[in-house]
Amino acid sequence: MRLGADHVRVRVPATSANLGPGFDALGLALDHHDEVEVWALGSAEVSVEVTGEGAGELPTGEDHLVVRAIRAALDEVGAPQSGLRLRCHNTIPHGRGMGSSAAAVVAGILAARMLISEPEALYNTRAFKIASAFEGHPDNAAPAILGGATVCWVGRDGPHATELPLHPDVVPVVLVPHERLATATARRVLPATVPHADAAFTAGRAALLVQALCHRPELLLAATEERLHQEYRADVMPQTWALVRALRDADQAAVVSGAGPSVLVLERASDGDAGAEARERVLDELGIRDRWRVLAPGVAGGALAERL
Repeated sequence: MRLGADHVRVRVPATSANLGPGFDALGLALDHHDEVEVWALGSAEVSVEVTGEGAGELPTGEDHLVVRAIRAALDEVGAPQSGLRLRCHNTIPHGRGMGSSAAAVVAGILAARMLISEPEALYNTRAFKIASAFEGHPDNAAPAILGGATVCWVGRDGPHATELPLHPDVVPVVLVPHERLATATARRVLPATVPHADAAFTAGRAALLVQALCHRPELLLAATEERLHQEYRADVMPQTWALVRALRDADQAAVVSGAGPSVLVLERASDGDAGAEARERVLDELGIRDRWRVLAPGVAGGALAERL
């Protein structure tokens, strides 16, 4: 395999995983994007320019996650390595449960797809497996690559994903706090085992959530209930959990977005302004409006990559 281009651009959506009961399985692409330009160089130089989220914080050389993903993808197909120059404009909040690391990994893999002479060697199935290996779980990588709503699973031959026909009435809104939370911290507080009744309850709600997302949005409030992970994480994100509970008490289908601490609300377009009014009322009642921002990104398609 040889390189077939020296300048490419990739646009990758934010994602929200779990959606309540779909722990490590369900995900949703959000219309909020990171954009990366990549140049393959004739020298061994590696440089990364970051603007937006993470500027001044992220690595600017080989340790940058996009660079690492490019390297892994090129190795996967036996393509030669080269020097790299990256320009990354990030809008996805970091450490907030909106798939920023998955977006970086997918951006690198799809940049490698466009750099090689035979892009089909890195099409979605293979790209998804590489991204899942980086992440350790596939729930963010699936919607980042495929777009819309997805369900993923891990079989004997590795991770798989399929798209769900999301009902047009489903409108995602994300409430983002100033504080960050590492995914590793959020996972560390989860118990090794849970009561059988809680597992059965959550399995039933996950099945119902697929129906709600695809055909019956009026069931979203009941369908987003779960007993596997959110309450166990309350101590490491108390304000998030308080907000989720208050929104749900106001009949809003609110869940922790991914590993948190952002909150995802699955509203219905047919409700008009009712969802927004309920959100605003809850933020006022909790007195946290100045420490949270509301993103109403809608649903996104999958990542896009092109040669320039």
